Amino acid sequence: MIDEKILRAIVPTAPKTLGEYVPFLNQAFENFGIDTPQYQAAFIAQIAHESGAFRYVKEIASGKAYDTGSKAKALGNTPEADGDGQRYKGRGLIQITGKNNYSVCSLALFNDERLLTTPELLETPQYAVYSAAWFWSSNRLNRYVDKNDFTGLTKRINGGINGLAEREKYCKAAQKLLCQ
Repeated sequence: MIDEKILRAIVPTAPKTLGEYVPFLNQAFENFGIDTPQYQAAFIAQIAHESGAFRYVKEIASGKAYDTGSKAKALGNTPEADGDGQRYKGRGLIQITGKNNYSVCSLALFNDERLLTTPELLETPQYAVYSAAWFWSSNRLNRYVDKNDFTGLTKRINGGINGLAEREKYCKAAQKLLCQ
């Protein structure tokens, strides 16, 4: 179990609203198998970076790049310039992006497709956390922690090693507090 004091010690630059995430993190750890201090430290490190220290639960870019062309097609968005890219742009603490991913995430979290009609749910603390934990679990990311492969974990989440040093800094801070 973590509390706001621990989370703030890991992510000291987080906004005042940080405490809103704590109960959902604890529930997600239990429900999605992020159930060791090592898994939790790595998870917190990754979501802290991905969300800009819990500041952003919606992609800053417009999402227009996902509206037409090969990116749209790969994400399950329609090929027409109809706003799918903007509607299904990245949301959550690990950005769920594209109509296909919203659909699969919605089925996992709600047993229906409500995220297709209300994608903004992923901007709430509860579902920002749960969608990230679902992504973690469904992609079996604990295995990277088990192999001590933080770079591989980062690549699986981000597609590259963007922000690796910051992610590692968050992870070391989390390990210091959680893995005693």
